[in-house]
Amino acid sequence: MSNLIDIQGQIEKLQKQAAEIKSREFDKTVQEILAKMKAFGITLKDLQPGKARGAKGKAKAAAGAKSAGAKGVKKAKSAAVVAAKFKGPNGETWSGRGLAPRWLAALLAQGRSKEEFAIKN
Repeated sequence: MSNLIDIQGQIEKLQKQAAEIKSREFDKTVQEILAKMKAFGITLKDLQPGKARGAKGKAKAAAGAKSAGAKGVKKAKSAAVVAAKFKGPNGETWSGRGLAPRWLAALLAQGRSKEEFAIKN
């Protein structure tokens, strides 16, 4: 069985090997990337975060810019408030949409019925 000193020696040896491989393959990888950038017409500006990617992305971005200018600023869709349909023993409420809340899931796991907590109109 190896001891800590042996393992640390192995780690150091492997890290040196990894650094050598990386330095050998670095220039080759850069050349491959540059060749692909040239083939696809990719510029450094295209690689910036938030920029449209590819021909389809550029077309969509241009179309979006045109429609936004013509229509003005789009308004965010506001979430409609939904009335509560279930009420828990401690006053918690749930609309019945989405995942059941933890308080209800815990009560259901205890064998209680969801209908017990339905709010009667």
